[in-house]
Amino acid sequence: MAFVNSEYCFTFVDVGAQGRMNDSGDDAFPMSSTLLKPYRGNHPKGSLERIFNYRLCRARRVVENVFGILASVFRVFRSPMLLQPDKATLICMTCCLLHNFLRRSATSRKNYTPPGTFDYEEDGELIPGTWRNDLQGMASFNSLINKPRKPSEEAKDIRREFGEYCMTSGAVEWQNYID
Repeated sequence: MAFVNSEYCFTFVDVGAQGRMNDSGDDAFPMSSTLLKPYRGNHPKGSLERIFNYRLCRARRVVENVFGILASVFRVFRSPMLLQPDKATLICMTCCLLHNFLRRSATSRKNYTPPGTFDYEEDGELIPGTWRNDLQGMASFNSLINKPRKPSEEAKDIRREFGEYCMTSGAVEWQNYID
């Protein structure tokens, strides 16, 4: 499990658990007052639910980019590691630290992640990052079975507040045109 920031750097990494335990994404954790999840289902254009899901997806794209670049550069992540757990943990942590070092160093940043590496939006249209051009052999990212969970009313209220923010003072001009 790992957390990343808006600068595409890891802020927390825990490699101590069995592989693929949390690869199921949204369904790996229940929604709570500290963890937001998208609204399920299809929602009409311009609705609070659809706008919230779109904006949450944009934020999550940063995480997807970090892991994509990590697997693209450090090819050891492209398939299951046939190593003892302590060795696999050491390799994972080392790669995350190297990733952060290369992202934070002004001299290496432009070589490690040149312009166009990350996904970005132009007038509301998603432009895929160059790391997506090299996805052959990515056998280590498989989804797990969904586990339904019932969120608390507090968690639902917090998600609705964020949705209202995205509809009012936090709105971006192209969000109403998404499909």
